[in-house]
Amino acid sequence: MTADPREQPAEEGDSRGSRLFAVDALRGSIIIWMALDHANHFVAQKHSSGEYWGGPFPVYHDELTFLTRLVTHPAAPGFFLLMGVGMVWFARSRQERSCGTSCLRQGEASRVPPRGWSKGAIVRHFLIRGALLMALQLLVVNRAWELSQGGWGIEIYIGVLFALGGGMMVGSLLLWLKPAHLLALAAVLFVGTELLHPDPSLWGRLSIAGIDRMNLLLIRPGGDPYLYSNYPILPWLELVVFGMAFGHWLVADSRKAFQRALGLGAALLVAFAVIRYLDGFGNIRPRMGNDWINFLNVVKYPPSITFTLLTTGVNLILLGLFGRAGDEAQRFLRPLVVFGQAPLFFYVTHLFLYAGLGHLLTPTGTSIPAMYPHWLLGLVILCPLCLWYGRLKQRQPANSMLRLL
Repeated sequence: MTADPREQPAEEGDSRGSRLFAVDALRGSIIIWMALDHANHFVAQKHSSGEYWGGPFPVYHDELTFLTRLVTHPAAPGFFLLMGVGMVWFARSRQERSCGTSCLRQGEASRVPPRGWSKGAIVRHFLIRGALLMALQLLVVNRAWELSQGGWGIEIYIGVLFALGGGMMVGSLLLWLKPAHLLALAAVLFVGTELLHPDPSLWGRLSIAGIDRMNLLLIRPGGDPYLYSNYPILPWLELVVFGMAFGHWLVADSRKAFQRALGLGAALLVAFAVIRYLDGFGNIRPRMGNDWINFLNVVKYPPSITFTLLTTGVNLILLGLFGRAGDEAQRFLRPLVVFGQAPLFFYVTHLFLYAGLGHLLTPTGTSIPAMYPHWLLGLVILCPLCLWYGRLKQRQPANSMLRLL
C-alpha cells in the first residue's frame, strides 16, 4: 500500500539492507496484527463497533477482547507513516537514476536529463497510484466488506485505501519540502484537524447532504447507508507528511534516523500518557472510566491526538529496534519481511480469505480464543502467496503496471 522502498538509492557508509529490513519488518508486523482485527470481524464476529468521535463507545468486559483490539491500532497509522517514507525514497531513486548519486549530493537534482524522471513525472506517478488505491477501495475492497456475516448495508464506503490514495496524491506535491517544513505542516495538521472537528454532542445531528458530504471525505467520519466514511483524508495526512520527513532522515543517515525513532517514540508515549491523564483537549471525548482499559481505549475515528501519539510512538520504537536487528534476528523475523514486501496484495487477499473462512468454518461466529487459530491459519496460507507475489513484483521493470500495485 506504499511506494516501494526497494527503489531507494544506496548511500556511502550506509547499509541499504538494514534500512529495507527495518521498514519491511515494521510493515509486516502491522500487517499481521491488522489481519487479527479482520479475523475478529469475519471469523469471531465480535469486532467492536468502532471508537468514533461521537455516539456509543466500545465497552470491554474482559481483558483479552480489549487487547485483541488494542494491538491492532498501530496498523493504520503505520501504513500512512511508511507510505510517506516510501514516497521520499521512490522520488529520490528516480532522480538518482537520472543524474547519479554525485549529482544529488551536490544539490543538482533538479537538472534531470531527458531520459530520467522529472519532478513532474514523479508527481504524475503518485497521482495515478493514488487514484488506483481509491479505485481499489471502491470497486474491490468494498466487495469484501459486503461479505460480512451480519450484513453491510453501505453503498459507498470510504476506507483506509481511499485515505491512503488521497494522502499519496496530496503528498506528491510536498515531496521536495525540507524536513523542517514537513514537520511544521504535520504539526499544523496534527492539532488543526482536531480543532476543526465537531463536538461529540453533535453526533447524529449534522447534515450529510449535498456539499456537507465533502466533510465525510476530508474531515470527519460518519455518514448514512449511502455514504459512510471511516477514513477522511486530512486527519490521516499528518502521518504521511511526518513519514516524508522521516524518510529524508533515513536516506541521509539511517543509523541516526533509527536512534531518533527510538527517542521520538518514547517521547510520544510520554506525551500520550500526560494528555490522556489530563483528559482534556487531544482526546476528542473524555474517558469512560478510570481503569487501565479505559485509559487506553482512545478515539480512532478520526485519529485523536492521543491515538496518534500512542500508535506512532509504538511504531517508531519498533522501527528503531528493527533497524538495530543483527543478522540472526533478521533471519528469525524473515516472515515479517515476506508480508511487508507485498502489502497491497496481502491487504486485498486477506479480506476475502477471512471472509471465506468465516462463512465456511464459523458461520455463526466463535469466541475470541477460538478465533486465534483461524487467524494463524490465514497467515500460513498467505505467507507463500506473498513470497511469490513479492518476487514477481521485483522482477518487473520500473514502469510496469504491476509495480503500481
